[in-house]
Amino acid sequence: MKKKIVLKVQMKCQKCRIKALQTVSKADGVNSVNFEGEDKVVVVGGVDAVLLVNHLRKKVGPTQIISLGEQK
Repeated sequence: MKKKIVLKVQMKCQKCRIKALQTVSKADGVNSVNFEGEDKVVVVGGVDAVLLVNHLRKKVGPTQIISLGEQK
């Protein structure tokens, strides 16, 4: 089952955006990663949302789950 996870990540600069992209793409089960606006990251795949948020908090900074649901 694929999930669509929308995360709000505090990214101050381009380096932070690249670090967030690298961190998310390394996670097992991620099929695609997109940016929406300045601070939203959309992840599609069968990945654990809590584990992903914990990795992003360690590597990039404050992270929140905006929405979590099935991919249509």
